[in-house]
Amino acid sequence: MGIRARLKEDIASIYHRDPAANSAFEILTNYPGMQAIWLHRISHKLWCRNWRLSARLLSTFSRWATGVEIHPGARIGRRFFIDHGMGVVIGETAEIGDDVTLYHGVTLGGTSWNAGKRHPTLHNNVVVGAGAKILGPLEIGEGARVGSNSVVVKPVDPGNTVTGIPARTVISKAEREKEHRRTHLAKKYGFDAYAVSPDNPDPVASAIGSMLDHMHLIDARMSEICQALKEQGSSVEISQLPELNVTAFVDAEQEAADSRRKEHERFDPGI
Repeated sequence: MGIRARLKEDIASIYHRDPAANSAFEILTNYPGMQAIWLHRISHKLWCRNWRLSARLLSTFSRWATGVEIHPGARIGRRFFIDHGMGVVIGETAEIGDDVTLYHGVTLGGTSWNAGKRHPTLHNNVVVGAGAKILGPLEIGEGARVGSNSVVVKPVDPGNTVTGIPARTVISKAEREKEHRRTHLAKKYGFDAYAVSPDNPDPVASAIGSMLDHMHLIDARMSEICQALKEQGSSVEISQLPELNVTAFVDAEQEAADSRRKEHERFDPGI
């Protein structure tokens, strides 16, 4: 891919992930993360050609100009986005896949003084929150999320969300898929999606979530039975179930959900 095409791709990725971006010129001139990435690409080429001193001088200039420190030896994929940028540190043996997003204050650091692989590997579509520290030659699986100010010292499985010190899994890939399925069913049957969130403390919402899981299982089993009967020559018609029209219930549930949301937002965990 040529420089012009790669530049357009990076600009488009920033537009997609940052609603504050207004123009390509603004991105090129006012996004230090973007500038740091392009300076790194130059310094990385110098590093790979064994022009080590020139590469380090350019990376030092980049750190001074952008507040982002990326070692020339780090390997970075396409459409990498550093939001805000200030305080980001990426070590020499770090490897970053495609479509990865880092926020300010993130450190991809090492825990050993020995030569060799000592920095993290981030696979595609990883998002790392502000202030997070990922330390050591561990792997962050594809699609994983790291919460702000977390300290990650163990590998993270694909699709999981981790947070805390040390970081622990709070949402697994299976739970995220379950939540997505619940939300889809909730919309189908007229429930408010907020009320079926897995971390909602409302017991009524938890009960509705369990009902949705049960309904999903019944729908799946009925589809399998109908398909099997049709394969045996039955005239069973396989069609999508009609959506329920429960306007009165939807309005009442929406009001209840809004009330629960306001109570949740008013709660001060510092009390």
